[in-house]
Amino acid sequence: MSDEEWSLFEHFISAVRAPNGRKPSNHRLVLDGIFWIARTGSPWRDLPEEFGKWSSVYRQFRRWTLAGLWEDILEALNQSGTVPDALQM
Repeated sequence: MSDEEWSLFEHFISAVRAPNGRKPSNHRLVLDGIFWIARTGSPWRDLPEEFGKWSSVYRQFRRWTLAGLWEDILEALNQSGTVPDALQM
């Protein structure tokens, strides 16, 4: 993920607090792992170790899903007009 792409996501991710108050790990790496899963369609257990433990990446994905992060990101992209209409879900 480029620095420009990360700057788009960083704001949304930093707004979601960890339920236990712990300092988050490398969210950029976790997001890269989530995008790898989405791009390849592979099972979580096949996530390459370079992204961290698959269970940790999945756990963070699940937290963000329950917090509504993906909907917030899609809504912001939709409102920004930077994404073609064909990408709307």
